[in-house]
Amino acid sequence: MAEIGKGVTAGKLASNVQKKINRAQEKVMQKLGKADETKDILFEEGVLNFHKQLTEGTKLQKDLRAYMAAVKAMHESSKRLQDCLVEMYEPEWYGKDEVDSIVEDTDVLWTDFHQKLVDHALISMDTYLGQFPDIRARIAKRDRKLVDYDSARHHFASLQKGKKKDEVKVAKPVSLLEKAAPGWAQGILSAHHVAQTNLSRSQAEEELGRAQKVFDEINVDLQEELPSLWNSRVGFYVNTFQSVAGLEEKFHREMGKLSLNLNDVLTKLEEQKAGKVLEKTEAKVKSDMGGTNNSLTPGGTTAPGIPKSPSKQTDAAEVSSNTPAVDSDAVPAESAEPQPAETNGSAEEVDMPPGFLYKVMVMHDYVANDSDELEMKAGDVVLVMTYDNPDEQDEGWLLGVKESDWLQTKELKIKGVFPENFTQRA
Repeated sequence: MAEIGKGVTAGKLASNVQKKINRAQEKVMQKLGKADETKDILFEEGVLNFHKQLTEGTKLQKDLRAYMAAVKAMHESSKRLQDCLVEMYEPEWYGKDEVDSIVEDTDVLWTDFHQKLVDHALISMDTYLGQFPDIRARIAKRDRKLVDYDSARHHFASLQKGKKKDEVKVAKPVSLLEKAAPGWAQGILSAHHVAQTNLSRSQAEEELGRAQKVFDEINVDLQEELPSLWNSRVGFYVNTFQSVAGLEEKFHREMGKLSLNLNDVLTKLEEQKAGKVLEKTEAKVKSDMGGTNNSLTPGGTTAPGIPKSPSKQTDAAEVSSNTPAVDSDAVPAESAEPQPAETNGSAEEVDMPPGFLYKVMVMHDYVANDSDELEMKAGDVVLVMTYDNPDEQDEGWLLGVKESDWLQTKELKIKGVFPENFTQRA
């Protein structure tokens, strides 16, 4: 309770207490049906829309804050992940500077995305909701002033109804005072009673006028503001989600470019490392060409470095040394390769098989696992041909015939498919 002497006088305090009592009494009478209540259906619909709009806006604000917290968490996770890449990336590896730059740009992009969400979505969301508390307080005040108005209206009406009764009592005095008073004094007493009654009615009428004026002032303002506020939600929702969608589109577009650049750098690193390994393998194969090209160890397992066939269930490394020998028509890699028939004195001018594309050299032994596959030894030269039906070609597999077989038989019965990664273009 406010202390007297600090801006609140005793009279004002008593007046406020009396107003609360009158309002409470009026609400009880209205609930009991003993007093009518002023109703405004359109305004009540506006209040319902106001509370719905406030509930929706509050939920949107909460979910937007949760979304931004998730963006911040993703930023931190992305930064830790890419920092790990930077730490592992050796200085001499291809694209070290590019990787560092991409990681730095990614961090800046996340930071910019989060800040723009704050500027273009969260701040406008807070501003939008900032107008609701004041309007809600004014709606509550209107409700109180409406009760005051109804109470004043009922009080004045009751005095008006009692007017005739008062006039009858004045015409027929019945009080002991009036009976005991001299005749000349009875007129004075009646006149005093009438004056008191008229004063009460006059005060009640003035109070009704004041209550109605206060109510009308706040009511008119709210009657205009509530529909306007309700209609404003459409534009606000459009602007908010357009801002978020636009920021997301730009963020993901720029992030996609950085991700593509990083992928390109890593792909080139892989190719560079693979190229160095291939150079070492070629050098080893060439050094072994003069000796035995058997790539199987005495225990029957494949020597290290041999690639696997691209689409077979059983890896070449699992094929034992007891695998059946190749067709007897095939020429062993260790034997001297037959010389092509002389045609105008040059082997290069010998006819090639139909659909011939190019030659490849076998880099590793390959044991056929199916009847349509080509058995190969390291050092063999294979003539690659087109497939009769391109749809039958599996990824990573080529069709061909060993050059030695073609030069000897000129037949394609011994052609077959083979894994491309076991060979190198000659």
